[in-house]
Amino acid sequence: MSVLTIRNLTKKYGKITALDNLNLDIEAGNIYGLLGPNGSGKTTTLGIILGILSKNEGSYEWFDGQYGDKHRMHIGAILETPNFYPYLNAVDNLEIVARIKNVKQSNFDDILEQVNLAHRKTSKFSSYSLGMKQRLAIAATLIGDPKVLIFDEPTNGLDPQGIAEVREVLTRVAGNGNTVIMASHLLDEVEKICSHVAIIKNGVLRKTGEVGALLNNDAQVILAAEDLLKLENMLLALPYVRNVVKKDKYIECNIPREQNIGSLNAKAFQENILLTHLVSKKQSLEDEFLEITKEL
Repeated sequence: MSVLTIRNLTKKYGKITALDNLNLDIEAGNIYGLLGPNGSGKTTTLGIILGILSKNEGSYEWFDGQYGDKHRMHIGAILETPNFYPYLNAVDNLEIVARIKNVKQSNFDDILEQVNLAHRKTSKFSSYSLGMKQRLAIAATLIGDPKVLIFDEPTNGLDPQGIAEVREVLTRVAGNGNTVIMASHLLDEVEKICSHVAIIKNGVLRKTGEVGALLNNDAQVILAAEDLLKLENMLLALPYVRNVVKKDKYIECNIPREQNIGSLNAKAFQENILLTHLVSKKQSLEDEFLEITKEL
């Protein structure tokens, strides 16, 4: 089932085109990351599909039109910084959210358990750390049992522990079968959480698909030896070695992921080349992102 269909979505602010003919299809059950640097159009996209911002051109449709103009009842979202009453505790704040959403909700303890806040449910919001505040905001999106959850930069401003806690919560929430749409400029977080990704830069969709499918099958290898020139010539002569680049004190190259890195060590030994460094590095989403979004 298609949860969201976007066609030729365009948004302009005067002479600036914030979003340029965006096309996306998001299927139910996916954890979809909108990935791009700040100012790429991610938040603009979320603002339009949530009905907060107007569009100049194009269209979008939620749930194949199944719920008509009531589709917002099936969406939970966090945009910008979450706001709660600082002098109220978690349960009281969630009760207010439920009233605003016009939802009869009583399982606040269960919701707080999902976001690891059950032990602080009676503490005032003002006493929460930034990570705890973000997790309460995630809890608020779960009220009403929505089918789709939308998060805009959910780990922004958090310390490493807070990022890890929010990541763990998002992964658990997504594991419940919800469709999750998450905008982020943090490649590592998207790679660890999302099943699918859309890479956006300057309002233009550069690439989209499953995270694994976007990563090519090559492994990057970093080598060093006393005689770098001899090592470079050896690598250039091997048919399965690609993209040989000589740096100041080492050489980078790519080999097929199924190729045993030990074959390079054995070949170097045959050529009387003593390797002083040999490391294989799995390609990351960051590598692919930089390659896709680099300036032409």
